[in-house]
Amino acid sequence: MKNKDFLDVLSTSRNLNSQGLFEARAPVFIWVLLTYVGTMVTQTTMDPMLLNSLLFTGLISLHFVLYSFVNILKTSKPWVYIVVQGGLAFLCAITMPDGFPATLIGLYSLLIGQSVGMYYQTGKVLLVSIFCILMTCLTSILMGKANVLLTYLVVMIPMIISVVGYAVMFFRQVHARIRIQTSLYELELAHQKVEELTLANERQRMARDLHDTLAQGLAGLIMQLEAINAHLNKENITRGQEIVQQAMERARGALADARSVIDNLRSQSDLNVDFTENIRDEVYRFTSATGIPCKLDINPMTSLPALITEHGQYIISECLTNIARHAQANHVWVKIEKRINDILYIEIKDDGIGFNSEIIGKQAGHYGLIGMKERIRILKGTINIYSKMQEGTHIQIEIPMSKGE
Repeated sequence: MKNKDFLDVLSTSRNLNSQGLFEARAPVFIWVLLTYVGTMVTQTTMDPMLLNSLLFTGLISLHFVLYSFVNILKTSKPWVYIVVQGGLAFLCAITMPDGFPATLIGLYSLLIGQSVGMYYQTGKVLLVSIFCILMTCLTSILMGKANVLLTYLVVMIPMIISVVGYAVMFFRQVHARIRIQTSLYELELAHQKVEELTLANERQRMARDLHDTLAQGLAGLIMQLEAINAHLNKENITRGQEIVQQAMERARGALADARSVIDNLRSQSDLNVDFTENIRDEVYRFTSATGIPCKLDINPMTSLPALITEHGQYIISECLTNIARHAQANHVWVKIEKRINDILYIEIKDDGIGFNSEIIGKQAGHYGLIGMKERIRILKGTINIYSKMQEGTHIQIEIPMSKGE
């Protein structure tokens, strides 16, 4: 994955994590509000204290503010957040002499639950729990309620366990959803990359086909036209007419090659056409364009996988095109059959001048055989090319049918 894509995924993961923590703040706000109401009701019932109540309200408001910025504090120094919130809970408690038990139990239980999401480590959550229990004991002693401290702890510990259990389940769900959404985003990026690579590969294939058909054909025609012009200037009309005939033949060959490329592109948009009929049409076009007899031995094949249909047609077309362009053959044989071991066997032979098979892929501007090998590799197949100078060429291809699904 490139750096830009990695940063995109990282940014998305952070955004999703922030969204999960934002959702986690909703029950926190409700919990703090219930703690505030419980403390105020208890204190007002026992001994109404207006100034203390206003101070308590201000401290609780500061609690809300800190909860709103928990994401910023969490990523810098979480222990500072724990200490500050613990101190605020202590101040809230001592401002309400009769309602402080609700404040201690509510705010410290909540702080322990928050530590689960901040650390997600048992050891650190345990340390926060010890800190909160010690602060509860200290506050109770300072408020002169040491005699009922055990009662507070009996109420507080089960509540802590409940809050921690809820926090663990909640943050597990949040983290699981973040992982899923991040994975989906990565899959979307991968899908885009596949589309880009597919388009780039198809453009390269089209460039190779056009280079080996139109470009070479037109280049040859230009040279022949220049030769014709030179002979006409010398009034060598007979030689000029001979070259005209050669140029016409070259133009027909270039046109046939261009039509072959167009047919290949069209066949990709309609892979339901019968494979056997397509091969017969290909052989017919080859014979019509070159005048070289081609014997085709093929059994009807209507259930080939789409990939084999597409790439198989191109491979055979490329072989015939190379024969027409380079082989100077008098006869061509094409054999296609399904073998018992679920193998598609393709054999193409000619009696032309042959070539040195060791130079395949080493000549600049000639990509036909390289393209064939690439397609056979896609199909998990094998190709063997046997050729010697003046002894023709023999190509054998085996493609496993199951790999074309």
